[in-house]
Amino acid sequence: MAVREIIKLPDKRLRLKSEPVKRIDAGIRKLVDDLFETMYDAPGIGLAAIQIAVPKRVVTMDLSKKEEDHEPQVFINPEVIWKSDETSKYEEGCLSIPEYYEEVERPAKVKVKYLDLEGKAREIEVSGLLATCLQHEIDHTNGVLFIDHISKLKRDRVIKKFAKASKKVEA
Repeated sequence: MAVREIIKLPDKRLRLKSEPVKRIDAGIRKLVDDLFETMYDAPGIGLAAIQIAVPKRVVTMDLSKKEEDHEPQVFINPEVIWKSDETSKYEEGCLSIPEYYEEVERPAKVKVKYLDLEGKAREIEVSGLLATCLQHEIDHTNGVLFIDHISKLKRDRVIKKFAKASKKVEA
């Protein structure tokens, strides 16, 4: 297991559409281990493979509280197959857009189909924070960031801020 570098805005790779996983092999298992190691180190509650510059449809999540035992969850090739009309708002943040938080409105409930680490097809219907987090991470696999769900003015402002910060690092 290794802690990998999380790519950050304005890195163009965050806008890539990730490839489906065709076979769950040792490489995918190592990727999942690295994702968890990186996510826990950050610390965060969800991480998509594209955030460590691997364009594969793999998502890891753990919504347990710090004082609780870890409850790692893996979603391979996750896909939203149903959304509720009812919405909810959560303040979202992203490890690829550090220290920026904004309220985002999303469907309150979703049904997601995915493969588990054994390659078994699964479906899960979720609500609350889990629904928000899953939608956020699935968006990553499609090249969509949470800032795409906020006003253009706010989005432009945050993109400009991160572009400016990255130019300072390069200089």
